[in-house]
Amino acid sequence: MFNRRTMLMSLMLAPVAARADGGRTVSGDDFRGGLEQWRMEAIGDARVSARDGILDIDAPAGVTLWFLPALVAPVAIRYVGRAVAQGGPHDAVSDVNAFWMATDPAVPDGSVLGRRRSGAFEDYDRLKTYYVGIGGNRNSTTRMRRYVGRVGERPLLPDHDRLAKADMLIPNAWFAIGLIAHGHHIAVERDGAPLFEMDDPAPYRRGHFGLRTTQSHIQVRNLTITHG
Repeated sequence: MFNRRTMLMSLMLAPVAARADGGRTVSGDDFRGGLEQWRMEAIGDARVSARDGILDIDAPAGVTLWFLPALVAPVAIRYVGRAVAQGGPHDAVSDVNAFWMATDPAVPDGSVLGRRRSGAFEDYDRLKTYYVGIGGNRNSTTRMRRYVGRVGERPLLPDHDRLAKADMLIPNAWFAIGLIAHGHHIAVERDGAPLFEMDDPAPYRRGHFGLRTTQSHIQVRNLTITHG
């Protein structure tokens, strides 16, 4: 569980938080002030920058960027992303991925920030988290998973395994992503339409959000996180 100190630190690390109509709290990142709200775990020499409104992740291997403020459900995470194809060495058009509501049972307070990982995908098996991979495996799969905190187990429901071309990435095309955790309702949206939905009898109600890719070049902009 997150302790009081963790939650206070999370609030301090959210400089763009504000109250919205209806009592909701809105935070996020406009990607104009560097990487102060993020922590990177990466294999190799990943190049990551945040400027001019765009988070650019150019990675030769696995990389995860954790958003430092902790999240508490109900929450909606929304951003715009794309896979870059402009002739760069890692412009593979693959893996616009994310974790949300992630906790680490091996850490006393459960925070994923309590220990560092190598950036290798299998290092995240121990987390309890929701995960989505859009255009994974060299743009051949789009999947949602609910990690259960056990090594080697990444449960995948049949309805959460998409193979159609329409569910893959289009080179250089921006698209809107929504990650929802609202009570038992867990969902992924793409361009405002449902992509995956889950009625989770034991939902993950707090944790961290992380952007993920591997051997690819992706960009993100307009991150908004709404609580309540």
